[in-house]
Amino acid sequence: MQEISFTVEGEFVELNQLLKLVGLCDSGGAGKVIVASGDVTVDGQQELRKTAKIRPGQKVRLGDICIHVLAP
Repeated sequence: MQEISFTVEGEFVELNQLLKLVGLCDSGGAGKVIVASGDVTVDGQQELRKTAKIRPGQKVRLGDICIHVLAP
């Protein structure tokens, strides 16, 4: 499993933007398509809200990639 650490600049980052910022897709629009596919989980629960607010301490998983969201 590949693990990625991402530091949030602010209170939260939208899920589709997070996927773009860590390099899993080329744009926020592509991130929305990935989220809509049902392949993304947040803290172990399937997440279908494309602009869900992801806050420090949460874990986002897509396939065998786990993103750890950290505070600044």
